[in-house]
Amino acid sequence: MPDRVNDTAAAYCRIWAERGVRAWEEEWWLLARDIGDRIGRLINAAPDTVTMQPNVTSAQAVILSCFDFTPPRDKVVMVDMEFPSMLYLYRRWLEGRGRVEVVTSDDGITVPLDKLLSAIDETTLLVPVSHVFFRSATILDAKAVIERAHEVGAMVVLDIFQSIGTVPVDVAALETDFAVGGCLKWLCGGPGACFMYVRPDLNRQLQPRLTGWLAHENPFAFERETLRFTTGAYRFLNGTPVIPAYYTCQPGLEIISEIGVPAIRERSVTMTSYLIAEAQKRGWSVFTPTDPAQRGGTVSLQLPEAATVCERLLAQDFLVDYRPEAGVRVSPHFYNTDNELSDLIAAIDDILADMN
Repeated sequence: MPDRVNDTAAAYCRIWAERGVRAWEEEWWLLARDIGDRIGRLINAAPDTVTMQPNVTSAQAVILSCFDFTPPRDKVVMVDMEFPSMLYLYRRWLEGRGRVEVVTSDDGITVPLDKLLSAIDETTLLVPVSHVFFRSATILDAKAVIERAHEVGAMVVLDIFQSIGTVPVDVAALETDFAVGGCLKWLCGGPGACFMYVRPDLNRQLQPRLTGWLAHENPFAFERETLRFTTGAYRFLNGTPVIPAYYTCQPGLEIISEIGVPAIRERSVTMTSYLIAEAQKRGWSVFTPTDPAQRGGTVSLQLPEAATVCERLLAQDFLVDYRPEAGVRVSPHFYNTDNELSDLIAAIDDILADMN
């Protein structure tokens, strides 16, 4: 958590206490657009094309609600390495109205690109895929997926939660149709500040069924019969925004912008390369690509009794986490030092020795 969060959280409380309902008109009403545009600048998105959402599952559901899945274009292509929420959502949503084809990984680390591309055909409507997979930190060749999807008339929902802030993302250059992500991880924000990008031309056309009063062009008219969609990012909002989350995510966005993602990426590659080299010296299984060009900011270590190792590391204030199949995930960021990384390796050595 950035130190500045204390100030922005206090500012929210002060404005709430001093201005009350007036804060909506004076500051809060446009905050979702302002924060969306800040995130947009990190991913080269046009102004007013990034909509804030409470979580990525909600963002994906809003996108899903824009489409009918009428045959013959009624298929969604996914990868079995996606975060479970996405698999749950798409399978449940498409029950009785469409199909989900899940492309399986051979090793759990990556997915054969040709296998994924061949699954995308003229019956495909959406391809929701991660730019960086959450267990292995493998970087997907998103450009190839997007080009194949567009070749057959399909659209791509690119999940950049595990890449934004540590791997450069350019939605305009990629020509992705949608992108979703959040501030919780590499953007050093808290929960409740997630987002969705919609390609500018789609931004003006789509009409989500998962909607609400904020999507109305004149929300304070409180019209009951007709929803006249507004233009721009607010078209994809629904209920009242999570205002406190927008205050607490701002310092992280400022810091990432000040440092710059290219510099963060350079430092990240150095740190993850060190972790992999040390793991290989010790014979530990690495569940992450060794090639930096194929690797995001995380290194997953398949250690003996990995869940227990993770618990003991957390007890020593090493902020790692455990994921089934992947093992202990280590995600160093720009603020971590070389000594902290070497201390972590030494701590794992000690824990494993103690467990034997």
